[in-house]
Amino acid sequence: MSFLEVLRFLGRRLLALPVVLFVISLGVFSLLYLAPGGVEAALLGNRPATPEIIRAIRDEYHLDDPFLTQYWLWLQDALRLDFGRSIKSGEPVFTVIGRGMTTTLFLSAYAFIIAMTFGVGLGVLAAVRRRTIVDRGVVGLSVFSVSAPAFATGIFLLYLFSVRLGWFPVFGQGSGFVDRVWHLTLPALALALSIMALVVKLTRAGMIGALEQDYVAFARARGVSSRNVLVKYAFRNALVPIVTAGGVLLAFTLTGATLVEVTFSLPGIGSRLVEAASFKDVPVVQGIAMTFAITIVIVNVLVDLMYVLVDPRIRFGKSAA
Repeated sequence: MSFLEVLRFLGRRLLALPVVLFVISLGVFSLLYLAPGGVEAALLGNRPATPEIIRAIRDEYHLDDPFLTQYWLWLQDALRLDFGRSIKSGEPVFTVIGRGMTTTLFLSAYAFIIAMTFGVGLGVLAAVRRRTIVDRGVVGLSVFSVSAPAFATGIFLLYLFSVRLGWFPVFGQGSGFVDRVWHLTLPALALALSIMALVVKLTRAGMIGALEQDYVAFARARGVSSRNVLVKYAFRNALVPIVTAGGVLLAFTLTGATLVEVTFSLPGIGSRLVEAASFKDVPVVQGIAMTFAITIVIVNVLVDLMYVLVDPRIRFGKSAA
């Protein structure tokens, strides 16, 4: 893999980013026109519909201009991370998002680490112990975890470990790293259990396929230790689908944290999205939607770049010669 190939790949992906974000931004802006009751009703929220307020809304959001003009003016502000002001609080939308971003990012990263660590570990264990009671137990646990919604798992964990046993706080995000880890363990575990099954499935399938390859048999015939065969040969070649799933799951933890945050009363982006939707605070909904979209696009680019680190045979845009 040459440095020039990496630059070419990055160039292609970076050129595609504006197009993707343009399409997404157009859809996000169109939420105003898809909302029931018309644009004025969407921007009015729960405020009284007086002629003065309606006139002020039409002037502030340029509603007398054509649709594309309105979109262009909104896009110019969005590029500066200015999504307008919250209808509910009057604060800049970016301030509202920033206040909840730290909690959501911490929770998502925590859940992702739990899901990948235990998912990969259990997947490898199931593959090595294939067709045994261990394998069946891991698969059964995976089916159970993926069948239970994150909010339902969260309520169960909250009742068992917080109410009954008192091991973890009932609500709150904590202050400081250690205290935050303690407060967010149950929410992160509830979110991780909902996605860990996919990691287990992909790891198990990838490891079984890799262990059945000829190069693994040759390595064993040469006297390579079982540990090295498992780590350097089988696991490394099974990593590509795991990395692919990891990127998707990382994006899911960001967007899927909403119900978990509501269940555990966490002041994250998800909770603010629910509040904004309930209050019909369209600018906040638009800002959060664009934030999620940008994050997911960036994660996908980073995942593509990680492929070459886990499998040097991969080339960006072509097969190895």
